[in-house]
Amino acid sequence: MTRRTFVQTTLAAAAASAMPSSAFAQKKLGAIGLQLYSVRGLMKEDLPGTLQKVAAIGFKEVEFAGLFERSPKDVRALLDKNGLTSPASHIDWNTVETKLPETIETTKILGQQLNIVSYVGEAERKQPDIWKRAVDLFNKSGKACQEAGLQFAYHQHSFEFVPSADLGGKMPYYLLEKTDPTLVKMELDLCWTVAAEQDPVAYFDRFPGRFPLVHVKDWLKDGTNSPAYAGALGQDSKFTGQMTSVGAGSIDFKRIFAQAEKGGVEHYIVEYDNPKAPIDDLTSSYSYLRNLSF
Repeated sequence: MTRRTFVQTTLAAAAASAMPSSAFAQKKLGAIGLQLYSVRGLMKEDLPGTLQKVAAIGFKEVEFAGLFERSPKDVRALLDKNGLTSPASHIDWNTVETKLPETIETTKILGQQLNIVSYVGEAERKQPDIWKRAVDLFNKSGKACQEAGLQFAYHQHSFEFVPSADLGGKMPYYLLEKTDPTLVKMELDLCWTVAAEQDPVAYFDRFPGRFPLVHVKDWLKDGTNSPAYAGALGQDSKFTGQMTSVGAGSIDFKRIFAQAEKGGVEHYIVEYDNPKAPIDDLTSSYSYLRNLSF
């Protein structure tokens, strides 16, 4: 080693040792959640047994999409028994319009913080001014939830990123700009965002703190065009691909998670809409995320 090389190496080592250890630290996810829509068939057959299996995989949080004719108190007892908590439920447009007070009561019993509109159906999307009406409804519902000590949010698919003639060519996800950020948060579905050729990190940058939850599911851009996803992608969209277990697709979760704090993300919720073997696929997804460093 020459004197010059020795000096350079020594200086580099000294500089590295002076840097905080956090500069080299890699993060891992904390509690990983599951959207129970992924196991809706199993939930319908055996809700207690399914929650037990979900907890055995390692999931700590669950997001509901219906209680399958069980009372909120019974479901809360099952959550407690299995060491699970629930940050949120998905609710539909009609429930928001007609049953929000009862829904808020259920939310409190389950120990949740958020009510999330899961989907704007194809019939609703054909109605005039639906997205402008959505802004008004979401702000109003957000106010009601806030007064109850809760939060209101919206979960998007890919069709919100397809320019709408009803909005003069704007994307329906203009909901982010038009709704009150204190009343209406967003659950960013990473899969449907990427499938629509949008960048989740760009949304974290542009709307910091707006996304308390993300849906974590993977998308394989293999050029396939499955009718099973037409409702989520949008009937007139050019987007193609198929869903797969987390870690088996095309999404760069490391890059997204590294910036997620900027977006305000607190809950990482796995979802797989139509898994062939639900427990096996979700076990694989959980294992991938549990071991992921970013």
